[in-house]
Amino acid sequence: MQLTAIRKMTGVLELVTGLHIGSGNTEMHIGGTDNPVIKHPKTQEPYIPGSSLKGKIRSLLEWRLGVVAHTDGKPLGFGHVERLSAQEREEAKTLLKLFGGAPEGAGTEQALVEEIGPTRLAFWDCPLKRDWVEEMNRRNLLLTETKMENMIDRIHGVAKHPRNTERVPAGARFEFALTIRVHDAEDLTPMIYEGLKLLELTGLGGSGSRGYGKIRFTSLNLDGQDVLGKLSEVNLAEVV
Repeated sequence: MQLTAIRKMTGVLELVTGLHIGSGNTEMHIGGTDNPVIKHPKTQEPYIPGSSLKGKIRSLLEWRLGVVAHTDGKPLGFGHVERLSAQEREEAKTLLKLFGGAPEGAGTEQALVEEIGPTRLAFWDCPLKRDWVEEMNRRNLLLTETKMENMIDRIHGVAKHPRNTERVPAGARFEFALTIRVHDAEDLTPMIYEGLKLLELTGLGGSGSRGYGKIRFTSLNLDGQDVLGKLSEVNLAEVV
């Protein structure tokens, strides 16, 4: 197995609806929200962690491939491959090449680990695009919004248990980037495009069932070449 290239995919990820990716900060500050978004520790600007993108896309692809029932709710690993059908097995190998997996034993599984090789994809954190930040500053607008939510008492018709959630507002634009390690001139990009399309269809972050986190890619380039059209070529009849 030989590393023959490292390809770079870049683009712009735009929010269609407000996005909430939590910071895990449970401390309540005076005048603050009780559910803040994650922010860069130095700039205090919201960003999209690469881990959030990788985890969501991997999960979507595992559901699309139909392998979740064989993994007991865990991420697809090398030890699960032997439980799959022949067709599922080949697609599972591609997914493991892209996202990696934890070896769970030896013997035949070790042979599979050697066949799959190292993880091909690296997802980078997505900062806000500077032109969008500058636009918000010129308009004297904040980079986040606070959305109030309530539970409605069905009998009395009154709001109870108010909760405020911080979101990055619709229209925000982020710099998207990932790198692809290519071994022996392989082409694994079809599954990458499928994962990105699934992300557009299902959203990112928390509270997706309440309308949060719908995104779209407004530009996408692979090694400087426009590949945005590849997303529209994904066969939706097979994906959803």
